[in-house]
Amino acid sequence: MIKLGSQGRKAILQLADEKNILLEGNFIKLIDDEGDDEFRIYLDQALAIDKETRKKRLEVTRDVQEKNKELLAAQEVNENLMIEIREALEKAEHAKRAAESDLDLLQKRTQYELVGSIVRAALGVIIGVGIVTTGLYVLTMLIGRDTTLIENAWSNMFGILLTNSFSIIGTIMGVKYANSDEKRE
Repeated sequence: MIKLGSQGRKAILQLADEKNILLEGNFIKLIDDEGDDEFRIYLDQALAIDKETRKKRLEVTRDVQEKNKELLAAQEVNENLMIEIREALEKAEHAKRAAESDLDLLQKRTQYELVGSIVRAALGVIIGVGIVTTGLYVLTMLIGRDTTLIENAWSNMFGILLTNSFSIIGTIMGVKYANSDEKRE
């Protein structure tokens, strides 16, 4: 046991009265009151207050620990959600790329079908005009009329049709070249 003497006990009691400062901790249990009833009451009061303070500190510590557990659990949930969001974003990006690829393929197919339709129509017109002009030329020769006018028309018509045919083919080749995915130098 620790003996403080009358001067030490008086100083501790005075500090408690004037500044409301009490001893704390297990140190209180080691102090001998030396038969001083006032100091014994002080020690009992200080011990009771210390026990209450420790109890409150323990409760605060437990609350902090519980909140830390909750925060860690929430952080884990947030991390899992972030992982799920990243995975969903990657899936969405993949789906977007696939949709863009499908759209590009569909546009090219539609474009090639349109070009094919234009070529068929142009060839039909060219062949039809050629047949009609040739038929008129042959008919004129068979009935014995003057074919000079029809010869010139027939010759000009085939020149124009040939020029238009090459123009159409050049346009189609240009469209195919412009849409090709190969690198051009």
